[in-house]
This record gives sequence, C-alpha cells and structure tokens, in this order.
Amino acid sequence: MDSLTQIVLGAACGEVAMGKKIGNKALLFGAIGGTIPDLDVFVGNLIYNNDIDAMLFHRGFMHSIMFSILASLVLGWLTFKLYNNGKRIQTTTQNDWLWLWFLSLFTHPILDCFTPYGTQLFAPFSNYRVAFNNIAVADPLYTLPFLICIILLMFFKRTSKTRKLWLKMGLAISSSYMLFTIGNKVYINSIFKKSLIENNIYALRSTTQPAILNNILWYGIAETKTSYVVSNYSLFDSENRFLNFIELPKQRDLEPDIYKDIEGLSWFSNNYYSIYKINENEYRYNDLRYPLLDSNNPNSSVFSLLLHKENGRINMKPFKPQVDKFESTFLDLWNRIKGI
Repeated sequence: MDSLTQIVLGAACGEVAMGKKIGNKALLFGAIGGTIPDLDVFVGNLIYNNDIDAMLFHRGFMHSIMFSILASLVLGWLTFKLYNNGKRIQTTTQNDWLWLWFLSLFTHPILDCFTPYGTQLFAPFSNYRVAFNNIAVADPLYTLPFLICIILLMFFKRTSKTRKLWLKMGLAISSSYMLFTIGNKVYINSIFKKSLIENNIYALRSTTQPAILNNILWYGIAETKTSYVVSNYSLFDSENRFLNFIELPKQRDLEPDIYKDIEGLSWFSNNYYSIYKINENEYRYNDLRYPLLDSNNPNSSVFSLLLHKENGRINMKPFKPQVDKFESTFLDLWNRIKGI
C-alpha cells in the first residue's frame, strides 16, 4: 500500500513489540521497518540500467518472507548492539529487537498482498505475485483512523493502559475494515460473473479490483478469445450489476516471444495488457488491470507506459499518470462513486 499506511502499520508493530520498554522510540523504529521494503524502488534503479527491469524489481525479493527473516536478524543484532549501552544497558534484549524488526518488515508485504499490484511473497523460490485485489493501494478509510489512534497513543506514558487501548483500537478498526473489503470482494466477484453471463460474454478469465481511494466503486475486466471487456460498478448504483461493458482489443504491436522485456511486462500485468505502436521507435503499454481514465479511449489506462527500443532491448520512460487535470479526474471519480 502507500507509504503513509506502511509507516503507520510499522509504527503499530513497533509499539506491540517494544512500546512498554522504550516508549515512542518503538514507534520510530517500527515506522522505519515498515518503510524498508519499499526502498527496493531505489535499489532497483541502482542495480539495473533498464527501467523496466528496475520496475519489475519492486515488490520482489525485498517484499518476500525470506527478506523479512534475514533483514530482521541483521537489524535486530545491530540495533541491540548500538542501543544496549550506557543508561540503556539491559533495558532491552536482542530478541525484543528481532521481534520488532520482523513484525514491521513482514507485515509490509502481507498488507501489500491485499492490493492489486502483486507481491512476490515467496521470492527467490517463486516469482508468483500474490494479489488478492480487495483493497486499493491507497484507502483513507483504512489509514486515517489507524493514524489517529497511533498519534493519540504517543501522548500517554509507555506503561499507561490508555496507550494500550488506543493501540488496540487502531488495530481493531483497521483489521475490521480489511475484513469488510474481503467480504465486499467476494460479493463484487459474484456480481461481475452474473453480469458477464447476462450480457452473453463468455470469459476465459476475469478479475475485479476497487478504484483508488475507496472500496465502493469497483472495476472489472474479463478476457475473451478475441478481446477484453471492462466495466465498473458502484455499491450505490440503482442496479446491482456491472453495466455498459466496453470492449478493448488485444493489441500486441510488440510480442513477448520476440522481446524478453515484453514478456516481463506481460508477467507483471498478469497478461491483461495492450501495446500500441506510436511511431517507428515508440509504443504505448497499458496495464489493463487498472481502469480507463476515458471510457472512449482504450489507450487511457491509469497505468500506462511509454516504451522505446534501445540497444536491442525495450526500455521505458519514467511513469507519469496520464491525467491532464487531476481535479476533473477526481470529480469524475466522486460522481461515479455516488452511483447511477
């Protein structure tokens, strides 16, 4: 999920592990642990010269169970050695620090697994991308109550029962909302499948995911033999069905069996993608797991990359959301959430 959410969850993990022993410092160390896996964005750019390789590195090994274990062992030993001196000697144990780092590191990829992006939880043994698709990458209803609880507990002594109560409230509210999104996902999937049948759409496979910043408006995509069909549905719609399906061509102006980089992008998008030729050296890649900004333009995917040929490979320009006016885009989103 977004960085703020991971910081809040990491801070909560720090409080669970060591709040009684080191107070607000536990929140700080936990927040750091909750941030570390996303540093793979910077690590990938250091390792790879190709921007596609760097992008595919994100949510890879540094988001895996193996990394959480190894990093917590190293960081637990190191912070214990640095912290356990002077007046602080014997106030904490190495196991305390191991537990803090493991909780904050491990919960980061676990939380990411609920979003649509995909997380290689089992790397390096498997490149399978876990994506439950039940919550958006950023959802204020998950983050803000959790954040408020964590901020409030900071003003109480580390041994205070009220501090512990705010921690429990933050965890309970966020976890309850997550359970709601899982149940909502099951409901939306059933609605989408019924809608496909009623519209005589014979899907080889399909998937749904919530729109950004909410769990009310949902986007669905289905693959047929010749094309993709997409639609959306709000819980506030007058009919409990996905309506107004749009057909998108399976455009493949660059083939994965010719370019290994396209094979990587195909894997990244779970094979829900299109590539359009712009000119002799430029192509537009659309990850169709994400909604269209303009229902009349199949080339207006939220996640769209500009590709180009470079030294016998395919590379990409830095990702920029294809949004001309953010205000109008979010106004359209709000209006659609309210239902039709």
